Amino acid sequence: MLDLAFAMAPPSDGADSGGGLLALLPPMIMMFMIFYFVLIRPQKKKQDEARKMVEELKEGDTVVTLSGIHGTVKKLKEDTIMLQIADNVRIKINRSSIGTKKV
Repeated sequence: MLDLAFAMAPPSDGADSGGGLLALLPPMIMMFMIFYFVLIRPQKKKQDEARKMVEELKEGDTVVTLSGIHGTVKKLKEDTIMLQIADNVRIKINRSSIGTKKV
């Protein structure tokens, strides 16, 4: 049975082995470009917009955190925000926890 499997394989002479690897290069490059333009680039653009939004926050802005808490920015520090979520209820959160800014 094993002899039959070897008999069905194409003959291998050492001259053709490099061409197979070179033939795979264009499809691999094409796949990388598709991944870049469909997945990587839009995600990077979205992250840049989110970073810019968090940097431009100011006191009085209404925001929604990533966990869904709605509130108003009361104090801004370098890496934290004091967020008022109700009368006399304030929480301290990281800037990276801000999801969106309400208009």
